[in-house]
Amino acid sequence: MKTLIVHAHPEPQSLNSSLKDLAVATLEAAGHDVRVSDLYAMNWKAVVDAADYGPAASSPLKVVLDSGRAFDAGTLTADVLAEQEKLLWADTVIFQFPLWWYTMPAILKGWVDRVFTYRFAYGVGEHSDTKYGERFGEGTLAGRRALLSLTVGGPESHYTARGINGPIDDLLFPFQHGILHYPGLEVLPPFVLYGTDRMTGEDYPDVAKAWRQRLLTLESTEPIAFRRQNFGDYDIPSLQLRDGLEPAGRTGFGLHVRG
Repeated sequence: MKTLIVHAHPEPQSLNSSLKDLAVATLEAAGHDVRVSDLYAMNWKAVVDAADYGPAASSPLKVVLDSGRAFDAGTLTADVLAEQEKLLWADTVIFQFPLWWYTMPAILKGWVDRVFTYRFAYGVGEHSDTKYGERFGEGTLAGRRALLSLTVGGPESHYTARGINGPIDDLLFPFQHGILHYPGLEVLPPFVLYGTDRMTGEDYPDVAKAWRQRLLTLESTEPIAFRRQNFGDYDIPSLQLRDGLEPAGRTGFGLHVRG
């Protein structure tokens, strides 16, 4: 298996960095090929601008059209092209990051903004009265898997249906469904470590054991059953969930998960 780890934490001695290093060691020991994009170590440029799209960039800048033109022409910047190549190389993509202000660190969002260009991650496939593009289960990254591995400062009880922060699955829905499932990735249930603000070195062996177990079952773990766009669950072109498919008592984001 070929695995890309996209790592987003500024401190090399952090828990997140330790989990990244453990993932590399565990997967390589199991015979996997591993590549790492350590965004802070790479000094990753996190903002989209005209420089991403070369001298042919329009003025005023049209991010969607310019990114698609540059992708088709092969003139995206070298750093973006390298990350797209890694995604196409990988069988599995692991994202290692802390949950900051209910979402990913800005540098990781900037990686998504710049790497997931038009014509690569979106704007792909047929758009007609019967098919609204290849997305949500189809697309450039179909056939690959993704896993979020994240640390959360607060206790697990804060991230439940009755917890003050809301369910963790709801907080992660924009990333797991809207960013990863959109271009075709199958998304595995996340690996979430809660209460990390109070974690000590004595807790780490148990954390490491649980993380190794998840890593060694990447290929056998069932992905989240997100509904696929073009396979009958949604009316097209309205993209409304068809009547009668709502699981009993389920609302909100949960409607878009089968079963």
